[in-house]
Parts: sequence; C-alpha cells; structure tokens
Amino acid sequence: MMATSPVLAVEALSLATKSNEALVNNISFSLGQGESLGLVGESGSGKSLTLRAILGLLPRGVEQTGGAIKSGASSAMVFQDPRGALDPLCPVVKQLAEVVYYRQQLSRRASRAAALELLEMLGLPDSLKKADRYPSQLSGGQCQRIVIAMALACKPGILLCDEPTTALDVTVQRQIIETITRLQKELGFAMVFVTHNLAIAAALCSKLAVMKRGRIVEHGDTLSVLRNPQEPYTQMLIHSVLPLPELEGEGEGPLWN
Repeated sequence: MMATSPVLAVEALSLATKSNEALVNNISFSLGQGESLGLVGESGSGKSLTLRAILGLLPRGVEQTGGAIKSGASSAMVFQDPRGALDPLCPVVKQLAEVVYYRQQLSRRASRAAALELLEMLGLPDSLKKADRYPSQLSGGQCQRIVIAMALACKPGILLCDEPTTALDVTVQRQIIETITRLQKELGFAMVFVTHNLAIAAALCSKLAVMKRGRIVEHGDTLSVLRNPQEPYTQMLIHSVLPLPELEGEGEGPLWN
C-alpha cells in the first residue's frame, strides 16, 4: 500500500492547568485517512482532554504547554452525554438541519432534506420525517444517533468520539458500535475513539494507545497490544473486562494468552 501523509499528527502534546499542574505529558500519535485509534485508560488519564485539544475546545483553566497538533482535515466530535449535547428546547430534526445549514451552506429546504437523509442512514425512525420530536421524547440510543448525525453533518475527515457508549445499555452499545463501523467504511473518515473499555476499542479500532496519568505507556496495532501487552498497566486493563471479541480474520481463541 502506498504511504500517505497523516490526516492527524499529535506531536509531543502537553497540557497543564494555569497553576502548572501537568495533565497530559508529551504524547504523540498519528492517523492516516480511514484509520482508527483507540485511546484507552482509566478515568482521569487525560484521554478526553487530548480530544478537546485536537478540537480546540480545552476547558477553562487548561492550556497547551508544549507540542503541536497538525491536522489535514476538519474534525467533529461525538460527546459522551448525548442529551447534554442536544438543546432540550429544540426538536432534533430542526437541530440537525441547522447544523447542515451552517456547515454545508445549503438552502433551508435542502438542509432539511440532507438532515432526513442522515437520520435514515443512522437507522432512526421514519416517523421523524412527519413529526419532529424533542430529545426528551427519544431514547438514549436514539439521542446518541442524533449526535453522531450532527458530527457527520460537518463532513469531517476526523471523527473524535468521547466515550459515546458509556451511558448506554449493552444492546444499544453494540448497535452504536456497528453504526460507527459501517459509517467509517462508507465515508472514510479517520477516528480517535476514547474509552476505558478495551473490549469496545478492540471492536472498533485498528490501533491502540494506552494512557496512564497523562502519558501514553503503550501503543501499537490493536492485535499486537492485546496479544502481547508489555506494560503491567495494560495487562491490568485487559484482565479487568470480559473476554475480548476476536478481530475479523484472525484465528480461534482469545486475543491474549
């Protein structure tokens, strides 16, 4: 395969509070078009802050103190709490159509048509075409699909996902994972998927980076990291979840010995 320039390169990124408390320390990774990276680790390890730095939305009081982020494509983000990411006072089709209108510069009529097409692509009910609904009238899984649709409406080359399945039950988690996997194959965006769950990362991502206390302690191809983890911390994460699914095309048995 011919080598291509990365669409995202994070080089020696460091983040800290204004009081100089280190939050992310000298991390680096890169992604090519269509590639997916799972950024895994415990809560507080710096995963979500890294995504926010890529998007340029660091929380107040946090600043970039070193390194560089080089992006060859636009980014969009899927947040962990779908209801919190939606306007509770605005119907969801109208919200999505507004994103299309401002990001794709279409007419109002064409924006609504594009919004409905996105909703169909994401498997949302046809009834939304006739009767728009508020977020409170939809399930958590349906709200998460709306948030994914909003991100895709920006036509991103890089999709950033901040634990988008955490608040969902196992069945809906699987549906969201399958939806994201299918859309990535169809649309070809690169993806950084933040999660504390290695099983989910293994199902979605071709590469893994394990974060601990603001540092990447291990990284590599997903299969290599899971079959032969070098760091005790990675081993602990692996053994803290249910048996991981096999990766497509690999042999029988678990992903590690």
